[in-house]
Amino acid sequence: MANEAVAPFLEISPEGKVPVLKVDDKWVPDSDVITQILEEKFPDPPLAPPPEVASVGSKLFISFIKFLKSKDPNDGTEQALLDELRALNEHLKEHGPYVNGEKVCAADLSLGPKLYHLEIALGHYKNWSIPEEFTYVHNYLKLLFSRESFVKTKAEKEHVVAGWASKVNS
Repeated sequence: MANEAVAPFLEISPEGKVPVLKVDDKWVPDSDVITQILEEKFPDPPLAPPPEVASVGSKLFISFIKFLKSKDPNDGTEQALLDELRALNEHLKEHGPYVNGEKVCAADLSLGPKLYHLEIALGHYKNWSIPEEFTYVHNYLKLLFSRESFVKTKAEKEHVVAGWASKVNS
């Protein structure tokens, strides 16, 4: 039954990537590209963060993927992810509540879906969650995940789990 529910989505996004946005009759399944398109179509107010914060969290997603795919608990992938989360937590502590301070920027719009996937996929496949000690990250997630734009566009949890299944089981 679950595979039947996911099938229509996979027609839009064959790799199961989310979020997706339809632009000029074409589906775009990449949050970074979606953010760039939105910035070009709606330049005011600007979403682009200043250069000094543009790379905040940029290594988090790859660390998440490596840990998710890892079969060896001693290979350092969990520690690498924790290090990236710690760096994000420290940045948010000093500059938050968002990456660029009080206003949401493109970096937040890019990180939001990635952190959503991280929470769901690692929770499902590894019974792992972001440690409570990262209080600024947890606050950041609450802020991002409660935004109307996120609530209305987020993928269903079962779709996220299904989208990562082939990568986890490879």
